[in-house]
Amino acid sequence: ADQALLGTYRSVFRGSGLDFEEVREYEPGDDIRSIDWNVTARMRTPYIKKYREERELNIFLAVDVSASSWFGSGTVSKRELAADVAALLAVTALHNNDRVGLLLFADGVREFIPPRGGRPHLYSLIRRLLFAEPRRSGTELASATEFIGHITKKRNVVFVISDFLDFEFEAPLRMLAHKHDVVALILNDRRELELPAVGVVGLEDAETGRMTYVDTARADVRESYAHAARERRAQRLRTFSRMGLDRLDLFTDRPYVPALLALFNARSKRN
Repeated sequence: ADQALLGTYRSVFRGSGLDFEEVREYEPGDDIRSIDWNVTARMRTPYIKKYREERELNIFLAVDVSASSWFGSGTVSKRELAADVAALLAVTALHNNDRVGLLLFADGVREFIPPRGGRPHLYSLIRRLLFAEPRRSGTELASATEFIGHITKKRNVVFVISDFLDFEFEAPLRMLAHKHDVVALILNDRRELELPAVGVVGLEDAETGRMTYVDTARADVRESYAHAARERRAQRLRTFSRMGLDRLDLFTDRPYVPALLALFNARSKRN
């Protein structure tokens, strides 16, 4: 895992509280607010209370495995990008002694692995991410959010990794964010945003199988496609802005570690 990401992650996603660890003598540079005045008076020299962070943090990785996530115009598909990002987040979280759970969803919950720690658990998560079977199905985010709501009552961190092409995601995410810290990681491929001029091509809706043929040699066809894509993306971003959720656009042809680091740094400064 990226070392900078490890450090920033720990400062951003904090545990549920602090556990008392010990009392020790005051040293220059210690926070005077930590002075234990009772012990100080008894020992006649300054002592401070030292605490250890009690993380007890569950990280849920909710990953979209619907048919649209299997699209990729280059060497990496959105599914592969999702698997890479989820695996990196799992490694980072487990390195910080957090527990990680995995939920794969499409038109329903396909698989769930409860939060645990340890290297064998990490390997199990990565195997499931890499070998999830494709499904020609739509996306129903509500099934995933309701499932998480039923299995846990404490506050958790939930990374939702999806292309969010289904615009019925606002209500489920609002419900989830009411109890949990939700981060939306949005999967994108450049061919969903613009078409190359290569003549007549068939465009297949991955979730319905319906084919549409267009002549990409025509500039008006390419511009109409790009305009519709820009409108969909703008609508999606407006929805996330209304909800006030942290979100991050990820692209199949761009490095994702710098993007994640920028998101975590922004959260750290805000906190």
